[in-house]
Amino acid sequence: MLKIHLMQNWFGLSDPAMEEALYEIASMRQFAGLSLTKPIPDETTILNFRRLLETYELGAEILARVNGYLSRKGLMLKRGTIVDATIIAAPSSTKNAEGERDPEMHQTKKGNEWFFGMKAHIGVDVDSGLVHTVTTTAANEADVNEAEYLLHGKESVVHADAGYTGADSHVARKGLDWQIARRRSTVKALPEGREKRAIEKAEKCKASIRARVEHPFRVVKRQFGYVKVRFKGLAKNTAQILTLFALSNLWMARKRLLAMTGELRLTAA
Repeated sequence: MLKIHLMQNWFGLSDPAMEEALYEIASMRQFAGLSLTKPIPDETTILNFRRLLETYELGAEILARVNGYLSRKGLMLKRGTIVDATIIAAPSSTKNAEGERDPEMHQTKKGNEWFFGMKAHIGVDVDSGLVHTVTTTAANEADVNEAEYLLHGKESVVHADAGYTGADSHVARKGLDWQIARRRSTVKALPEGREKRAIEKAEKCKASIRARVEHPFRVVKRQFGYVKVRFKGLAKNTAQILTLFALSNLWMARKRLLAMTGELRLTAA
């Protein structure tokens, strides 16, 4: 059932679609250890298993097990962390049985646009770009408020964008090297000259490191098609988001993992 759950999230399938895929696609049955000569789990069984994972908050355990495996393979070094957040949209329509929007989701303004939904906050290993920590909040929560919960405790340096300005005062742990981007307006307002050019060069260097945090977001949103919440409430969506970031780590590390087993075949360009 766990393998079925992971495939369902990997391919973005509904419960009925997952049941149908198990009947129609031999490779999925083989991965799950199923056969057409024996009963195939139906959509209700798939739903009940997901609810079991949600009830016991096992999404975090899935991420921890995947990361433990990657760490043993030497793919997560944990010398530094990059923190960031992304907004996951939620339906804003009130055309439902309750006649209201999800009360656990909120509205926030980003740039000149308004968004309704939740935020996924992640802490990423600076060397590998793999996600080690995930938290979720309503979309109107300030990024800096989640900074402390995105650290694993072994890093010596933390990289973040300007939204985390003042993070050192929000985090109880001291002695960290906070590499936080300056606000663009601040840099732009500096007088032209050698000092401004030096600051711009330093900010460009910071940005090149922070860019790695965008890769897991891209995988979750583009590879797995997760651009809008699937369920109502933070708890259910958090369980899915944790699983998706665990899968994104496997996706991003897949070539290195296959190379270790000798199963990676290089093809000509």
